[in-house]
Amino acid sequence: MIPTRSRYPRASTDGVDGNTDTTSKGDESIASAGRGRTPNQGANGVAPTLFHRVKHDKTILALAVSGQHIFGGTEGGEILVWSLEALQLKTTVQAHRRSVLSLFLSQDQKLLFSSAGDAIVHVWCTETLKCLYNIYSTYDVGDVFCVVYSSALQTVYCGAQNTSIQWYDLKQKDTRPAPDPKAHPSYRYNNFFDSKGPGGVATPRPVSSDGTFQTQGGRDLEIDKQYIKQYAHYGYVYCMLLSKGLVKNGPDDDVLISGGGDGNIKLWSLDADNGGTILELDELPGDGYNSVLTMALDGTFLYSGLLEGEVNVWDLDTRQQVRSVKAHLDDVLSISVGGGFIFSAGATGNAKKFNHKYECITRWRAHEGLVLASAVTSYNYRRIYVTGGNDHCVSIWDVDGHSPEPIGGINNSNEQMINSLSKLIAYKTVSSDPSLAEECRRGATFLRNLFKRFGATTDMFNTDDQRNPVVYAKFKGGSAKKGRSKRILFYGHYDVIAADNDQGKWIVDPFSMEGINGYLYGRGVSDNKGPVLAALYAVGELLSEQSLDADIIFLIEGEEECGSRGFEKAIRRNKEMIGDIDWILLANSYWIDDEVPCLTYGLRGVVHATVQIESEHPDLHSGVDGSELMDEPLKDLVMLLAILSGPHGRVQIPGFYNPVLPVTEAEEERYAAITKTLIRRNPDLGDSETLMMSLQRRWREPSLTIHRFHVSGPENSTIIPRLARAALSIRLVPDQDTLKIQESLTTLLEESFRTLESKNSLSISIDHRAEPWLGDPDNEIFQTLEKAIMDVWGPLDEGRRSSMPLLDTSSRNPSTGNPGPGPKASPTTSSTLANGSDHTSMASTSPVTKHFPPMEQHSRLPRKPLYIREGGSIPAIRFLEKEFKAPAAHLPCGQASDSAHLDNERMRVVNLYNSREIFKRVFRELPKK
Repeated sequence: MIPTRSRYPRASTDGVDGNTDTTSKGDESIASAGRGRTPNQGANGVAPTLFHRVKHDKTILALAVSGQHIFGGTEGGEILVWSLEALQLKTTVQAHRRSVLSLFLSQDQKLLFSSAGDAIVHVWCTETLKCLYNIYSTYDVGDVFCVVYSSALQTVYCGAQNTSIQWYDLKQKDTRPAPDPKAHPSYRYNNFFDSKGPGGVATPRPVSSDGTFQTQGGRDLEIDKQYIKQYAHYGYVYCMLLSKGLVKNGPDDDVLISGGGDGNIKLWSLDADNGGTILELDELPGDGYNSVLTMALDGTFLYSGLLEGEVNVWDLDTRQQVRSVKAHLDDVLSISVGGGFIFSAGATGNAKKFNHKYECITRWRAHEGLVLASAVTSYNYRRIYVTGGNDHCVSIWDVDGHSPEPIGGINNSNEQMINSLSKLIAYKTVSSDPSLAEECRRGATFLRNLFKRFGATTDMFNTDDQRNPVVYAKFKGGSAKKGRSKRILFYGHYDVIAADNDQGKWIVDPFSMEGINGYLYGRGVSDNKGPVLAALYAVGELLSEQSLDADIIFLIEGEEECGSRGFEKAIRRNKEMIGDIDWILLANSYWIDDEVPCLTYGLRGVVHATVQIESEHPDLHSGVDGSELMDEPLKDLVMLLAILSGPHGRVQIPGFYNPVLPVTEAEEERYAAITKTLIRRNPDLGDSETLMMSLQRRWREPSLTIHRFHVSGPENSTIIPRLARAALSIRLVPDQDTLKIQESLTTLLEESFRTLESKNSLSISIDHRAEPWLGDPDNEIFQTLEKAIMDVWGPLDEGRRSSMPLLDTSSRNPSTGNPGPGPKASPTTSSTLANGSDHTSMASTSPVTKHFPPMEQHSRLPRKPLYIREGGSIPAIRFLEKEFKAPAAHLPCGQASDSAHLDNERMRVVNLYNSREIFKRVFRELPKK
């Protein structure tokens, strides 16, 4: 037997070869792509775009891709299943006791075959991921490196470490005698794993409650001696394929192709009348040294990847080698074929794309480690290249190199939407940073051009003081049967909060969007660039289908994060161009948990103020000048602010609570529905009464917050500052008059300051204000949104999830509902409802399960949206309602854990896709009302 190197030992050593510096190695001089960016261009072309990356905590050794899912096998013996649509981990199965080395899908994609280092081949139902059969050999074969399945013969073939090829005809499973349970490989002695360690003790094996070794269930099937080809190769059997058209007398017969550690490739005929027995047809000889580690087939052309970086090309019609390509500087561990191109990847972590002339047209850094598995497939009319490696990642690459033929001249696919969003995120449209003013302008121009590309009439509305412009776009709907077309106004914003990553708290570059584990990460992806593009692409789809009946007007401003500076005046100046409006729609917030969609019908208003007290003296030293005769500005400020609120945050402004409306019966029902839903899914949130009270206090009751202090002088503990300043805000609710509250605040502060008899001076500035908003959940726009949400999201799988500590309600007086003696209970916060999501690790995985979720017996409730109010403020919404005399509705698109305004802002891919579909339905159905 010729000594060979095994793929698995190499794969299980993180960093080996994959982290080797290749910057001085000529053809392999490729810089790392980095997170969230398109990899660097190679010498011969532009590298594919990294579409998404899913992250696990173990090496990915094997891949198989169906029409809906990516299946990955890990060094820990798991099979992972990701959704191709949502790009999220759906389930994890502990499939083997050793590393999964190969995965293979049947032709109809109903069966999945897995082989591993535990000498067993499992057969799985792809719909349920239930194990159907466990196939193993009479002999100890070592690792089973590869497995294939002939659907025509219903026969499984596997290549093993002991150089054999073995097979099992599933048609014979009911006629063969049942195997002896004691002959199962789990009971056999393993020279490595069962050997005694230090102290003469062997590691115990896992045993189930009935005393047998743990297995995956399913029926045990043992391969008979007569169905074993010993020494099929003089080396490990690393890889196998099935092909047709290679036998003259049987053009439709399957032919087995195997590659081994001896460097040879063999072709085997399959005897259908003898249990699928293999008979050697031909041998394609190698050099006797470079093992065949991987193979791919394109018609009758066979590509084999070898040790030391060679890719050999064989014409199977003539059985001749037609080319040998030096593809890599180290072992070629994976080859895939698709769309007329050959993709190779290997131990350096680099991947290459070759054309039919075997010219390398693109090369790029695919993984920070070994690339151990790959597959090429088409999804949603896009060709994608999927790779897995020992950096614990599965990467999904867009390798088309061009956009597919668009429908109606516009490419409005979801993939193109994500591509557009990535480009928009790259603009640092931070409205609070004057140094980024030009960047904001460029972002607005990009957005305007995107609207133009979809056929909109566009303009830029200038704002006062040369603030960021408002992007205006109008899509003309079909002619109305009677009178003018209905008109829907969509409001959003393209500016974002600053994203400082100096401390490295972001897991990606905040302005270089990256898809990870089913989420898109980047500043503005959820607030508010993602929802804006979802609405735009929804209109584009309706246009391509010629089913847009209403006029859709977009007003996308660039100053929302700074209080919508200049927005109102800009809209009033251009009101004639905007025209009449029937409904207003915005999508600028989030659900209250991560599972149940919401509709927002109320927002609090806000008054932001700065209170400043200043002395005529300079900054002084407390040890020299401090005395009761000195009126210190900071002490005056503290006493003044203390007047504003009392125990439990009760605001002390006279008449402050008088206009607050009582809770109506309809509101009580909505709050009851919210608390019932949240607690059913997460009992750790506590009792419903406490949760309801917390939500009402945050959403429908006013509050006062002191945000920060500023003092003059150096930062040490001996200074009496000459100036002290505080920033505060008051959140208001409907029926509270913003101007009256502003006046009452100013009057109270001025009168209270006079009672201090201080020699200092007081100044109060109102920095910003926004009116509260309350919509009507029973009107036609909310009801249209509700139906669209229920249709798009479908029923909700019931299941409990646990996250946060149980709320302490022991101090609550059950008879009055008021706080009693003892510490005050912690309120339920947005972080609590978001389950305290942690974005610091990309290696998030689902709990290990044995079946797909649909197999679990969950009740499935209608996913009716929760009608919620919010404590935040959006200045434009009430202004637009009043200006255009049209009702507004608010559709939150993201989840509670989106971390808007925080580090690692994100949006789930499926939320983005479904929001687009909801917008499409609303834009189509609302004009019919």
